[in-house]
Amino acid sequence: MSDYDYIVVGAGAAGCVVANRLSADPKIRVCLIEAGGDSNSPWVNIPAGIFGLYGNKKYDYAFEGTPQEHLYNRKMMVNRGKALGGSTAINSMVYIRGNQNDYDGWEKLGCKGWSYQDVLPVFKKLEANQNSQSADYHGFDGELMVTKQKDSHAVCATFIKAGASADLPENRDFNGPSQLGLGCYDVKQDEGQRVSSYSAFIKPILSRSNLTVLTHTDVLSLILEGDLAQGVNAESAGQVKQIWANKEVILSAGTIVSPRVLLASGIGNKSDLEDLAIECRVDLPGVGENLQDHIDSMVTVRAKTSATIGVSLPSFLPHVLLAPFKYVLQRKGWLTTNYVEAGGFARTHLAEQAEFGSADADPDIQFHFTPLYRSHRGKKFEFGHGYSVFTCVLRPRSRGTVKLAKDGSNRHVLIDHNFFSDERDQKVLIEGIKKAREILASPVFDDIRGAEMAPGNKVKTDEDILHYLRETASTVYHPVGTCKMGIDDMSVVDPASLKVRGLKNVRVIDASIMPTLISGNTSSPSMMIGEKGAQMILDEHYH
Repeated sequence: MSDYDYIVVGAGAAGCVVANRLSADPKIRVCLIEAGGDSNSPWVNIPAGIFGLYGNKKYDYAFEGTPQEHLYNRKMMVNRGKALGGSTAINSMVYIRGNQNDYDGWEKLGCKGWSYQDVLPVFKKLEANQNSQSADYHGFDGELMVTKQKDSHAVCATFIKAGASADLPENRDFNGPSQLGLGCYDVKQDEGQRVSSYSAFIKPILSRSNLTVLTHTDVLSLILEGDLAQGVNAESAGQVKQIWANKEVILSAGTIVSPRVLLASGIGNKSDLEDLAIECRVDLPGVGENLQDHIDSMVTVRAKTSATIGVSLPSFLPHVLLAPFKYVLQRKGWLTTNYVEAGGFARTHLAEQAEFGSADADPDIQFHFTPLYRSHRGKKFEFGHGYSVFTCVLRPRSRGTVKLAKDGSNRHVLIDHNFFSDERDQKVLIEGIKKAREILASPVFDDIRGAEMAPGNKVKTDEDILHYLRETASTVYHPVGTCKMGIDDMSVVDPASLKVRGLKNVRVIDASIMPTLISGNTSSPSMMIGEKGAQMILDEHYH
């Protein structure tokens, strides 16, 4: 008899929800496997600790992507969480669901049951909204705390006010009827501390005797017997072992690792697998294809006063030195910042020219505003003060891949975002930089305005901006799509069950199933996918 009924691979945004829902029945034995360790660290729990998480290999896979052909062959780091909570343990905690047309678009692609009206009740079920926002769009009884930031920086109000210069109204609920406008982001926090998928959905139920959580355990491949998965091959402390599943294996390891596990198991494009000397068990050419992410770039401005977050002589005593005391005693001060406190959504003239009512006419760029100076030289830290606006392409047309490296290990991946391979993405981001500059040119910034350090005053024409983007644009950490659901030949999972095509008891339940990238931050939609996927399992086997 197998050790467990269900193995859930990956304790991230979706996996924690799946493990919670399945283990709610004491008769169902669930094993949740995480490659990373615990997330009991001030770096994780204190919002400003994000500064010490990206690139920290204790908490971050810190993958390196392949050279980007359309970005001067630059390589970029691909940050993905490696700890209990997955990427929700290292992200900026922003609570965004995406645009209503995103989900209606999925349904039009053949993903029945995934329209906005289908997913809205799922979002509401998960949510514990603390903002007294409309019950038409929000839930109040879920496990996921959603609140306003504890001590939003005053310059964020300046940014929001400046939106009037670009015809962008204040928006107090980006998850309500409209995304358009600027505002302070709702966050997944509780009394000034991070709420991850692990802290919301797993930590409160660790006492369940039918739930086993394994950390520091890398899943290498599936154990297949014909079209049935018997379990997984995993490595812990240098030892390879088998973990057995009586019913199903659920891959919730994310957009990079879920396809890696499938490919290493012989599930993927047959010719690619044969080239890697891997026996093809299921010829499924879509595995690792369809990679999408939000390509992003910034406008950063020096401030002529110490009115923003930064390290300087005037700020040292009142803000830097006293920050720990303010945080511990009041949950106030600079340690409460998630850095991207404000932001919003806008329509470039390309969206304005689209057919009214179509998805292309929705906001096509997103802003993340930071009330501190972000280095124009790529440094992690700079002395002094300033503010920055990051702008990303919301619905990219470029498509990339995640493939196994040809090194014989079946563990390492080649991540090729293929950014800017579609020229429409170039045009949207050029217009996005112009829109960000338009906001920052507002007179409301005059009292603190210093020099624009990036792109800089010499970068004026579209050609100049494109050159700047090729030199500096990066990912905003929202990869999706590599095990997409759908009904076409490149789909990997069935939309009705999320089962991998050609296998009877393997499902993928994470952001990799998204056929197209949603218009916004992806952690909350991934939790929604976890909830829907778990319900599919329960409906099939127990109802």
